[in-house]
Amino acid sequence: MSFFVNILHSEVIRMQLTQKETSLLKDLKEQEKLCVEKYTKYAASANDAQLKKLFTQVAQVEQQHYDTLTQMEQGNVPQPGGGSQSQASFSTLYAADTSEKQADRYLCSDALSAEKHVSHLYDTCIFEFKDEKLRNILNHIQKEEQNHGKMIYDYMSVNGMYS
Repeated sequence: MSFFVNILHSEVIRMQLTQKETSLLKDLKEQEKLCVEKYTKYAASANDAQLKKLFTQVAQVEQQHYDTLTQMEQGNVPQPGGGSQSQASFSTLYAADTSEKQADRYLCSDALSAEKHVSHLYDTCIFEFKDEKLRNILNHIQKEEQNHGKMIYDYMSVNGMYS
């Protein structure tokens, strides 16, 4: 009896995706994979230890997003992940305009631009999914992407990199 109940339960939570939804999930996964790779490389390239930590944390959350989208693509309805913390505090490292600051500014500017793009992509996709549970998951991910942008902005602001 337990086996039957488990099979029945798993069938209930499986979703049949439209061709468009499947295509959108593929696009979102490509973006998340790019973000994981970008943040991993940026963590290795950053000069400031705070920025290295920030990029590492964001890369981990982006990997969770990728995994969530993979589950959705397989027809499952996953629970939204814990994601990134809503606030991070940074201390000022860069007072002078050094080559290290310029290099970290470039990484931050590019990462912030990527977050804006990905957030916009999620915004569009949310409207294309018919199932409310899937829309809610995408909305949760979008909010985490916006939070990543906020953390990057906060880091840049504290260090005089955002004008």
